[in-house]
Amino acid sequence: MGRLFGTDGVRGVANSELTCDLAMKIGKAAAYVLTKETKHKPKILIGKDTRISGDMLESALTAGLCSVGAGVISLGVIPTPAVAFLTRKYEADAGIVISASHNSAEFNGIKIFNSNGYKLSDEIEDRIEAIVRGNGDEIDLPTGDAVGIVTKSETALKDYMEFAKSTVDCDLSGMKIAIDCANGASFKSSVDVIVDLGAEAFVVHNHPNGTNINLNCGSTHTKAFQEYVKNIDVDLGLSFDGDADRLLVVDEKGNLIDGDKIMFICANYLRERGLLEKDTLVTTVMTNLGLVLAAKEQGIHLVQTKVGDRYVLEEMLKSGYVLGGEQSGHIIFLDYNTTGDGLCTALQLLSIVKKTGKKLSELAEVFQTLPQVTVNAKVQNSKKEEYQSDPVIMSEIADLEKEFEGKGRVLIRPSGTEPCVRVMLEGDDLALITQKANYLAKLIEARLG
Repeated sequence: MGRLFGTDGVRGVANSELTCDLAMKIGKAAAYVLTKETKHKPKILIGKDTRISGDMLESALTAGLCSVGAGVISLGVIPTPAVAFLTRKYEADAGIVISASHNSAEFNGIKIFNSNGYKLSDEIEDRIEAIVRGNGDEIDLPTGDAVGIVTKSETALKDYMEFAKSTVDCDLSGMKIAIDCANGASFKSSVDVIVDLGAEAFVVHNHPNGTNINLNCGSTHTKAFQEYVKNIDVDLGLSFDGDADRLLVVDEKGNLIDGDKIMFICANYLRERGLLEKDTLVTTVMTNLGLVLAAKEQGIHLVQTKVGDRYVLEEMLKSGYVLGGEQSGHIIFLDYNTTGDGLCTALQLLSIVKKTGKKLSELAEVFQTLPQVTVNAKVQNSKKEEYQSDPVIMSEIADLEKEFEGKGRVLIRPSGTEPCVRVMLEGDDLALITQKANYLAKLIEARLG
């Protein structure tokens, strides 16, 4: 069996891989590990996205938490970054989100923030996992009035929305903004904040029914939204994912602006005003080569980490940087929040558009994106690492690296959130890298399937 925690918490098909029994064990273990040094009754927040399985898993997780004496505050449906913020604001011992982010509705997940609103380190996750696998035998269960109770917060979403509005120092009056809520956790907060700041909103996919989250919408399915934005008179479009910790943007012409370009627009703006700490932007190895080249030209230092916004955050905290993120749209403004925050990112970008008076398509000319193709080779979770020991696969990878040396990149990695191996190729010939990426993905599937 592989590691329980991936790059973004525990994730799997709800009621099959991520069962109620497992959720209850995670609740017990997390409360024990994160609060055993405290001298007070632990307080733990729980938020969730709009998946149909959220209620079921929240009940199981809550049972586990209360069984070790933790008090639970239920936040209801709320974006992931809101839980990170509210964990600090409410001085909780931990915050837990039930969400599978950009995955389809049958998946769900559990991700945990510590008392400072940061995702857990590998070491802490390993301690929780060890207790889960040992069935929690080391935990003494309280009785009587020491058992935890559940309360509901009526102000959580409002508190987060007020915080989000406070991160910008201008209104959005006169702007027309399209918003794709992905039928997810941002279906209310993102729209209300944009409207409260004075913009006119054109909203799609804001009617969640439990099974339509990310269904042909949101930041992982942008084609229809791009057409929508192009055919209406708006300044730009905002496309959130299911739990609203990531954001992609569409310019007024219908062109997709990914996380790389969003980050670089913001980094340039901050650097020009002396607000980009150490003139440094933190990205992952998936960052487009076009950004790397442009950063050198603009005098922006680039620090790259392995894939996962948690690793970007670790580097930012270690070295005091304020801006970092991923091509996928996980972007961290550490001056405001402790994790990727789609709404915060949207507001920073919108304020730049408003203050500069430039169209987003003009701002997005900061660098030329080189063709990049990612193909998912579907394999079982337990086999995601095995490509590294397969001589046929590794020989093919070596041949590709030699072929693209000096004029592109080859990056192969197991997904931390899905049952697949991601094959990424970058180069100046889109047709060629697409062909090569598809061939390698099919080879991995054939060898490991």
